[in-house]
Amino acid sequence: MQRYFKTIRLFWSTAFASQLEYQLNFLIELLAMLGTLLGSVFILSLFFTGGRQLGDWTWESALVIQGVYTFLDGLTNALLRPNLTEIVNYVREGTLDYVLLKPIDSQFWLSVKKFSFAGLPEIILGLTIVFWAAIQSGSSFSLYSFFVFIISLLIGFVILYSVWFLIAASSIWFVKTWNATEVLRALLASGRYPISAYPVVLRFIFTLVLPVAFLTTFPAEAILGELKFNILFFGLILSSLFFILSRFFWKFALKHYTSASS
Repeated sequence: MQRYFKTIRLFWSTAFASQLEYQLNFLIELLAMLGTLLGSVFILSLFFTGGRQLGDWTWESALVIQGVYTFLDGLTNALLRPNLTEIVNYVREGTLDYVLLKPIDSQFWLSVKKFSFAGLPEIILGLTIVFWAAIQSGSSFSLYSFFVFIISLLIGFVILYSVWFLIAASSIWFVKTWNATEVLRALLASGRYPISAYPVVLRFIFTLVLPVAFLTTFPAEAILGELKFNILFFGLILSSLFFILSRFFWKFALKHYTSASS
């Protein structure tokens, strides 16, 4: 484990040094993120005009969900997008061979090599919104609710990573997976709103088929002290299954990988 942590430190320190050379890009991405967030909050506010509620969620509690979504989107832009979208390039250019020859787990290498620090403001802003909105909603924090919230965020991130990696790994057979990842991101955007606001059929899909609810709604319920233990337990099992599936699928895909040197 020490070797893996050292590898991450070397990867991310190099990424930080390289991104310091393009400070204007960081500013542009920050302004784009703020514009997207303001647009999302504005659209969300339309559902609450005239004293209405979205499902059984108040404006403040629904804003917690928006904060969780912003946090996860920041993690996606910082870690998932820079790394997982590059897998198709490794396959197409034949440079995946060099990754497989390294004395380190290939899935780990492909998943953490890059880190975009432009995603950090979104991560910080998302957490700020979460705690501010939770306080405004009247939630009383406890060590237990904070712990459950952290576990829920971890569950959501593992599910998101696993689904994205499954799509990225399919580039072994299908080189053009970019459209599939964009469709995935569009579907995950539905997590900006409470799962109870959707029809019953979509609730089922967003809980069991494409578990969007575990990404945003359930972590929001956790920090608000409303998440049921059975949901948390099921989320732990589901995220573990998704991660194990991504591991097995990657090993299966590598058996069908045609090396550039072969």
